[in-house]
Amino acid sequence: MNYKSSITNYQLRSTNYPLLLTLFILLAACTSKKTETAPEEEHHEETISNIVSLTDVQMKTAGIEVGTIELKNLQTSIKANGMLSVPNENKAFITSVNSGVIRTLSVHPGKFVKKGQVVATIINPDIANLQQQLQTVNAQVNLSEIELRRQKELVEGNAAPLKNVQRVQTELATLRVTRNSLQKQLGTMGISISSVNKGNIITTLTITAPISGTISNVIAQIGSNVDPSTPIAEIVNNSNLHLDLFVFEKDLSMLHTSQTIHFTLTNNPGKEYDAQIYSIGTAFAEETKTIPIHAVVKNDKTGLIEGMNITAVISIGTNVVPAVPSEAIVNSQGQDYIFVLTKEAAKHYEEEKEEGHDTKEKHLKVRETSFERIPVVKGTTDVGYTEIKILKDLPPHTRIITKGAFFALAKMTNAGGHHD
Repeated sequence: MNYKSSITNYQLRSTNYPLLLTLFILLAACTSKKTETAPEEEHHEETISNIVSLTDVQMKTAGIEVGTIELKNLQTSIKANGMLSVPNENKAFITSVNSGVIRTLSVHPGKFVKKGQVVATIINPDIANLQQQLQTVNAQVNLSEIELRRQKELVEGNAAPLKNVQRVQTELATLRVTRNSLQKQLGTMGISISSVNKGNIITTLTITAPISGTISNVIAQIGSNVDPSTPIAEIVNNSNLHLDLFVFEKDLSMLHTSQTIHFTLTNNPGKEYDAQIYSIGTAFAEETKTIPIHAVVKNDKTGLIEGMNITAVISIGTNVVPAVPSEAIVNSQGQDYIFVLTKEAAKHYEEEKEEGHDTKEKHLKVRETSFERIPVVKGTTDVGYTEIKILKDLPPHTRIITKGAFFALAKMTNAGGHHD
């Protein structure tokens, strides 16, 4: 009896082994499938949506308003890039007309100097020879004048021939020419002629600023040798700043002289400056398809120096363009957007409108409203509205967020684009 029972138990265990093996394989397959699909689900959760949903309370609290894209008569303009420059007549090198060694130097970059102000002194012993020559010539001129008077008296008394008078006159004229030449040379060096005529001789020359302006660069230093071809420093006068712009061929016909330009610094767009066109180029700039436009900066020039890059807006008139309130546009990672009601939310909105409900109180009737973020390109801005170019086809009279768009963007960013 026990023997038969043992055989029976053995047969039952043998029969269950294939069933257990099958269940184990199925369980392992399910576990593997879940492991493989987990990353896909995780990746799906990280995908950011362009849809944001706002509850009635959120919209009312944030003051979100809904309107449409309008056609507005806005001031149109041309955008251009350029650079500030100073005309050559407002720039100068400080140089010495004579060679020498710099003894003193009283300027540094950024210092303002007036025309004629002494900026340096140099020593040159050779200039003493010119002063000595002038003193010698002065003495010879005095002797020749005395000799001329004496010869004239002799000729009047028939005591000397007339040719003696003519000879002295020729010598005196030559001496006077030499004296004038020496005086001009010394005057160019800044040496006082009257001081030399009194017998004084100097070997130190003063170097003065040729124009008024700001020292932009100091090249020489005390003890260095200079000559007429070696500049000591450079002066720039920013009082007459120019604006060099480059516009495309298609915009050239809309520009004319005396036209007003508004511009900002590319690296500091907080302050706006004005300029006026005075010249329009007649040829393309080198290796580009742009035409140079030249303008003079007007009014306030505080903070402007030569070489700064600028962004300019040239007003060319008015035009009817699609526009939205400027606060309806938000920027995320360099792209501009507006928020548009989704089809489902727009359907609810129209149904309430047909039923006679006040559209301003629609937030109390709809539990949740969804908006889609649509990319746009901004154009000109005027009277609180900004021109837009929509990068996606939208049906006519599409409703958008006109006020409070920033709140919608913040909620989308914080929520990672998921529905609440």
